[in-house]
Amino acid sequence: MLADELKRGGRRALAQAITLVEGTRPDQIELARDLLERVLPATGNAIRLGISGTPGVGKSTLIEALGLRLCERGLRVAVLAVDPSSPVSGGSVLGDKTRMEALGRRPEAFIRPSPSRGTIGGVANGTREALLLCEAAGVDVVIVETVGVGQSEVDVASMVDTFMLLLQPAAGDALQGIKRGILELADLLVVTKADGELSDAARRTQKEYAQGMALTRPAMEGWATPVLTCSALTGDGLDELWAQVEAHRGALTRTGDLDVRRATQAERWLRTALMDGVEARLRADPRLAHALQMATEAVRSGTQSPMRAAAEITDALLAGGSKTVG
Repeated sequence: MLADELKRGGRRALAQAITLVEGTRPDQIELARDLLERVLPATGNAIRLGISGTPGVGKSTLIEALGLRLCERGLRVAVLAVDPSSPVSGGSVLGDKTRMEALGRRPEAFIRPSPSRGTIGGVANGTREALLLCEAAGVDVVIVETVGVGQSEVDVASMVDTFMLLLQPAAGDALQGIKRGILELADLLVVTKADGELSDAARRTQKEYAQGMALTRPAMEGWATPVLTCSALTGDGLDELWAQVEAHRGALTRTGDLDVRRATQAERWLRTALMDGVEARLRADPRLAHALQMATEAVRSGTQSPMRAAAEITDALLAGGSKTVG
């Protein structure tokens, strides 16, 4: 059985399980629900680390360097990397596994790229489920790499223990694209590429953000968000970076915030799953699907308000599709 193979730590079973939870067919969805129920008691023991940053900041490079360092310590590492999908074709390059070639060769590591498929929030459909499956397989550290960073790139913070935001040296005002809200969500800020000609710029950026974060509300009470420098090329700063991740995990555990944070995340996941289920029900029932199509056309033409259309569709859904809409 797949659940048993997964809990024994099988890499192939883990890959098959993630493919299952990413599926959209009704039979896949039902099997995925059953699988998650079976493995749920074996989850919750890993360190969950989310990493985000602007394109070009070096997310994949840093994750590979950190992952290799953790493997050397005897830890099992999983990387859930979300690649952007084309808004035109819907296709995705899924190049993270290629960019992390050295880490991908390590038996202690598992890398799974997934397409965003237009979802906002920086993560993909099934990322939460994939995270739990990695934990059930005995992974010690699960790293979630987001598409990029921006006002909508905050969902990763709602599914991990520690949210790390990467910053470019000497980015200056260009970082206005990273809104204040996401800085407040960050548990750890890391200035990347702190080597060679960028060393001085990285230290200046570190100082500037350290001063700025002193005026920002921390992501967690009693935790002052550290601002570090790091070079994935030379390895400088990697040990300190991981020490801060462990320190943050320790602070969460001591205060009881880890349990609170994960309980809140589970509740948010429930609400997301509920909305997804409602939409799936609308599209699966021919009468409801037709009602949704008609309501969409009415809203687009301006003959009906979105609020009225939504209320009528909701009433029809609660009535089992028997109520006439419009």
